[in-house]
Amino acid sequence: MAAKKKPRPGYVDGFVLPVPKKKMNIYRRMAQGGAKAWIKHGALDYKECVGDDLKTTFGMPFTKPFKLKPGETLVFAYIVFKSRKHRDSVNAKVMKEMMADPKMKDMQMPFDMKRMAYGGYKIIVSS
Repeated sequence: MAAKKKPRPGYVDGFVLPVPKKKMNIYRRMAQGGAKAWIKHGALDYKECVGDDLKTTFGMPFTKPFKLKPGETLVFAYIVFKSRKHRDSVNAKVMKEMMADPKMKDMQMPFDMKRMAYGGYKIIVSS
């Protein structure tokens, strides 16, 4: 009898945001807390990646639309879910927990939220 294939994840929230390099340690600690929260509430995977090779010679580099300032780099992040419905459920739980945390009221973001790009994506190819 053939083994039953697991269904593939079907939805991703994606983020790209400029972060001052001098604030990367603060950002990393914040991201580690985010990873714990999203996984705790059911996300399948959570990744935060810092720019390493952003000077491409083809296409439009990620840096162009963000108009990086000297001393900034980009973070590319994504969270994997089973479906959009699953994403909505997990995100609601995470937001409820965060809003109940008194530390969140005074938290200073180590980046400019107005320059963050975000969107939800259906997975169409997965290996």
